[in-house]
Amino acid sequence: MPLTEPGTVPPTLVKDPLWWRSAVIYQVYVRSFADSDGDGTGDLRGVRSRLGYLKELGVDALWFNPWYPSPLADGGYDVSDYRDIHPTFGTLEDAELLITEALELGIRTIIDIVPNHLSSEHPWFRAALAAGPGSPERGRFWFHPGKGPNGDEMPTSWISNFQGDTWTRTVNPDGTPGEWYLHLFTPEQPDLNWNHPDVRREHEDILRFWFDRGVAGVRIDSAGLLIKDPALPEVPAEVPPGGHPTEDRDEVHDVYRSWRRIADSYEGTRVLVGEVWVPDAQRFAAYLRPDEMHTAFNFDFMSRPWDAAELRASIDLMLAAHAPVGAPSTWVLSNHDVTRPVTRYGREDSSFAFARKRFGTPTDLDLGRRRARAAALLTAALPGSLYLYQGDELGLPEVELPREVLEDPMHFRSGGVDPGRDGCRVPLPWRGVAAPFGFSPEVPGGDGTVAAPWLPQPAEWAALTVQAQESDPASMLWLYRQALRIRRREGSLGDGTLTWLPSDPTALVFQRGDDVVNVTNLGTAPMALPDHDRILLSSTPLVGGMLPPDSTAWLHRPA
Repeated sequence: MPLTEPGTVPPTLVKDPLWWRSAVIYQVYVRSFADSDGDGTGDLRGVRSRLGYLKELGVDALWFNPWYPSPLADGGYDVSDYRDIHPTFGTLEDAELLITEALELGIRTIIDIVPNHLSSEHPWFRAALAAGPGSPERGRFWFHPGKGPNGDEMPTSWISNFQGDTWTRTVNPDGTPGEWYLHLFTPEQPDLNWNHPDVRREHEDILRFWFDRGVAGVRIDSAGLLIKDPALPEVPAEVPPGGHPTEDRDEVHDVYRSWRRIADSYEGTRVLVGEVWVPDAQRFAAYLRPDEMHTAFNFDFMSRPWDAAELRASIDLMLAAHAPVGAPSTWVLSNHDVTRPVTRYGREDSSFAFARKRFGTPTDLDLGRRRARAAALLTAALPGSLYLYQGDELGLPEVELPREVLEDPMHFRSGGVDPGRDGCRVPLPWRGVAAPFGFSPEVPGGDGTVAAPWLPQPAEWAALTVQAQESDPASMLWLYRQALRIRRREGSLGDGTLTWLPSDPTALVFQRGDDVVNVTNLGTAPMALPDHDRILLSSTPLVGGMLPPDSTAWLHRPA
């Protein structure tokens, strides 16, 4: 049983108000983490059973993708109830126990909030459909008559984030065509109207609901999309700053100032983390002003190819963007939407863009694995907080799944040419030599059979289980555990300054604090290391004292 009541924060954690500036945050995609009841789908009790593993790994916080009741039209980002848990994942009590038990191990919890839209099965939207045009219920959304003589044309030609149209037409009770409603994602995810006071009050209450249960922060999905131009203009050919009808509008900052006031009213620092896709550095930094969000995801670094000049440019860009507001950058190699590093870094084009995902793209997994190891140390050495997507610490590759098992709407809305995001969401392998590799237990009262995971695991994952890697000093898991221990131990790592040191243009060499140097060799030949008194960690063994290509070493030098 937990040692503290749900919602309370242990005193040792309250005493660290700046924990978020250097934190290692592990992303848990519940559906694919660990299954406790044998139904082939991960759940919260499965996560609770693996808290010891996460403590041993060395993480400071867990970020959970949406765990709420949902029809799962978009992997849970279509929420039908923000104050409960999807029954497949467990109960609200399970969530409260998980939050409390994790805190007792020194691990905080961050949950996902999806404010731009909700599920078409949410009571608000069902009431809006039933109430009809002009009703207060419809005022919470973006219902609008169509264009043309009979209203047959969409109100705008805005393009969906999942490709395709952004408006769906309703049907009146008598069967005639009705108004259209806006959805920047799937039709099952109607956009909320953030000009409506009900919408603002509801989300502020949702924040309090979860802060009362002890969560340490919220990750805000699609944070820049909340406010729309009520005039519904088309997207101009040249978009001025703040001039896009649905993205990064100035009024959105009022929302996050309100949320920050709520977060600051709780003991212990409760953080706001934004998913902010804004290319302009100054407008990106505006979300991180002292009275708004604490941090925002850095997608630029994750999207760059394995190239020294590209990565250095991204590092400089992000550090410069954060400097005016004094916020730390975040660093991440992948997430539940992005091709896994082992696969991505083994491709001819090692950058990432959603529009370029295609079936059958060749990958050199040996090369990708070597680069992913080097990238793991590189990102862990950068100043700020570090995000780690579940399974990257095992070196899992992207899985090219059979088309018949795919569920991701990005695949279907692309006309079937995009494999979608399911390939990075395959359930984790824990132990054993055959699927489900300990992900699911034996079916209770059964004949020894085990339920198949909701997405199939490749047979070759037998060599990548936690069990197989735990005692192997050459494994990816061993590397991550060592890196996170050193990162915690060495005061120069985490938040702080970075100083570039002279180097070959195909290398990234920088100093952290007074005594730690990162050397990443992205060239094609071994390179000599700068002066040091010992090697803290290396992604690959040195050869004749030289650092091989596609490798990173952490060096200690006397202060």
